[in-house]
Amino acid sequence: MSQFISVFDMLKIGIGPSSSHTLGPWRAALAWISKLKETHVFLLVDRVKIDLYGSLSLTGKGHATDSAVYLGLSGTDPERIPTEAIDIIINNIKQHEKLSFNNEKQISFYQEDIQFNREFLPFHPNGITFTAYHEEKVISQETYYSIGGGFIVQEDDNLADDIEISKQNFPYPVNKAVQLEEYCERDNLLISDAVYANELVLRSGEEIDSELFRIWQTMLESMYIGCHTQGKLPGGLNVKRRAFETHQKLIKEAIYNDVDEWITAIRSTEVKFREILKWVSCFALAVNEVNASLGRVVTAPTNGSAGVIPAVLMYYMVIENHEADFSHIKRFLLVAGEIGSIFKKNATISAAMGGCQAEIGVSSAMAAAALTELLGGSVSQCLVAAEIAMEHHLGLTCDPIAGLVQVPCIERNSMGAIKAIHAAELALETNPKESLVPLDSVISTMWETAKDMNKNYKETSEGGLAVTVRLADC
Repeated sequence: MSQFISVFDMLKIGIGPSSSHTLGPWRAALAWISKLKETHVFLLVDRVKIDLYGSLSLTGKGHATDSAVYLGLSGTDPERIPTEAIDIIINNIKQHEKLSFNNEKQISFYQEDIQFNREFLPFHPNGITFTAYHEEKVISQETYYSIGGGFIVQEDDNLADDIEISKQNFPYPVNKAVQLEEYCERDNLLISDAVYANELVLRSGEEIDSELFRIWQTMLESMYIGCHTQGKLPGGLNVKRRAFETHQKLIKEAIYNDVDEWITAIRSTEVKFREILKWVSCFALAVNEVNASLGRVVTAPTNGSAGVIPAVLMYYMVIENHEADFSHIKRFLLVAGEIGSIFKKNATISAAMGGCQAEIGVSSAMAAAALTELLGGSVSQCLVAAEIAMEHHLGLTCDPIAGLVQVPCIERNSMGAIKAIHAAELALETNPKESLVPLDSVISTMWETAKDMNKNYKETSEGGLAVTVRLADC
């Protein structure tokens, strides 16, 4: 049996631009502080040193990994920190060379205390080592690995200590897609029904609804902010925000004062076929422009692919079904989360391990399956939709220019969202019994492709567009 992965593990709220390179190191810093407290050495610490390895080092500057470490060591919560406080905290550390360690004690902290090492640690490409000193003597040293989607592990972690997804613990233990299909057919359930039943083991229905609503509100806010913010993205590429102008052309003369009125305004706008594609692209671009500027988004399943699921769900709400309400949002997110968890259990959602197929490909599959359920598709058709979406992302490399989650990353969210919608439409016209490729097979293929992929194309910025287009050329 495998470890249980909740919908709320797959859809986490955090700060951009990267779940593996920003959110992961941030959470690792917080985990290390907790360990320092557990071992009663926190108060002795008078100096810390951080070593970044492999992909965290090679693309760390572009992914704001050093900034994430600052914020984590300061004890801030990535889900709750006011985004306007981020630059203030980082600038204070750099300017005064002092760190408010866990917001409890002041210690000296210099930029050279974070070292970028090109070496790859054997366990995983995203390694980070924290070292604490007392009077120049090492009193703690811990290495964490950011394995994608904001998940962190240590090499000696015993996953058996976590909740296993078994019949003893959950009504519908799922490791493979075929198991999910069998349960749903046997008990006449939608995918969302089975997922909800499993989640009820861990939390109440009220808690599930509250957290799903908070996730959706964060997605909605990131779309709204992205559609209403102009200018250029930080980082040196001088990438112009495009969602603003696209949105201005699409919304026309509509008048609104808040997010709810905005949705109503979009629904009332006469939308032609080509404009549907533009709206979907606009939503996806908006989210990832917010992500690229250290804004708050939902990992879905990663920050780099955060725009796909919100864009497809928003498409359903403003184009497909004007009567859509929270019940539809809930079902969509439950299905998406479960599909993502199956990919994580049997392959990877880390671009450092599998290239961009592990991010945009997985998010597109998640969105495709979820949309198919809302459009009335069968459980089998939902899985076919996920398979189609991933099948046409197989082999997608991760080659961000200058290590920034901007080019080609932002546009890929738009493409992933469009492919998800198209995959859902194809699945709805498909007899699942005639489908040649099961979802489990495409997941296995994706993992084999990831293992065969040259490491230069796995979020290192040492291959593809990242080397053919240099920062100086932009």
